[in-house]
Amino acid sequence: MPKAPAQKRKRVAATSGSESQAAIREHDFLAPVFAQYPIEVASAQGVWLTSSRGERVLDLYGGHAVAGLGYGHPAWTAALARQAEACQFQSNAVAMRIRAQAARRLVRFSRLPFASAFLVNSGAEANENALKVALRMTGRAHVAAIEGGFHGRTAAAGAVTWGAREKWYGFPRTPFDVSFIPRGDRAAIDAQVTRDTAAVIVEPVQGLAGAVELGAPFLASLRARCDEVGALLIFDEVQCGVGRTGEPFAANLYGVRPDMLTTAKALGNGFPCAALLFSPLVAASLKPEFLGTTFGGGPLACAAIAAVIAAIKSERLLERVRRIGAYIRQTCIVGPVIAHQGAGLLVGLRTTRPAREIQAELLECCILTGTANDPHILRLLPAFILEEQHVDMLRDALRDLPP
Repeated sequence: MPKAPAQKRKRVAATSGSESQAAIREHDFLAPVFAQYPIEVASAQGVWLTSSRGERVLDLYGGHAVAGLGYGHPAWTAALARQAEACQFQSNAVAMRIRAQAARRLVRFSRLPFASAFLVNSGAEANENALKVALRMTGRAHVAAIEGGFHGRTAAAGAVTWGAREKWYGFPRTPFDVSFIPRGDRAAIDAQVTRDTAAVIVEPVQGLAGAVELGAPFLASLRARCDEVGALLIFDEVQCGVGRTGEPFAANLYGVRPDMLTTAKALGNGFPCAALLFSPLVAASLKPEFLGTTFGGGPLACAAIAAVIAAIKSERLLERVRRIGAYIRQTCIVGPVIAHQGAGLLVGLRTTRPAREIQAELLECCILTGTANDPHILRLLPAFILEEQHVDMLRDALRDLPP
């Protein structure tokens, strides 16, 4: 992996040069719905991005937690190339060994008592299907979610996303009744989760909220109440799953078993894919044509999933996530950073000044980070292959920033 350069670097003004021209070209033909960072990426390798101006930028954001293996990972790239040459696509109407292999590896990788997986295209699609299964299985019309949670931008997933209806939801009504449990309020669970509740959906570590751990006691209380009233517990591990917490899933970390678990992002290392894992009880309720997808479980996606899980195991990346996550927390409470939160390599650094200011200043030092809905959280979602030397670069840059 490339070594960090010895000297500190500064980028030129973000509004000049080829990167601003690239933004103009994009907006000529793409819907202007994304706020973009002032950088155009031309290529990437390992944990480094190369901009169209030739600058090397340390990527501590991983494309919203997607690039878990980093960029240009040889085994992942080779697996995709082999599968593309063999057969780039067939639908779920025919059996394929690579699909069976991906599902088997994922279920076994979870180390949880899941019976089967439904492979789809995105985290939102996985959550839509989890909610659909819960509503159909229970015959109930209410779902409880958690304040601060984000589950996607589609009709059902958006309905259980905190603040969506006030900001961007757009649909005239939600497809079911929804209520939100205050984050960490164990006393409120009994009132919100009743015998009218089909499911509770929860991110064990809330991502967009700012790497907020809900913790084992709160999650265990949700599990107990769901068991009491016959509701299903859904863990949304789209962002915190597939090794990001240093365990296969946050469910392993906190010792709480959901009835369904959704995951995406790092699952494909950049190839679009997602999965919904079912407990034996839920799996037994499924029948042909209850669920469906055209591109979900395609052979290229399955090759990516199988390669990601193989690399996490063979390269002992769970151990590295735990080690590097701890190193970030030990060394990066400097400059404008006063505290940390999160788990593994889903890190929130609390800042004295608005995090967007810190993010912009770090990008001037050729370090890309993210922000969160909490305006004082700088969010880190780096690749699992990150090394201590890269954390040292972040520490040194933070130390030089105004407090």
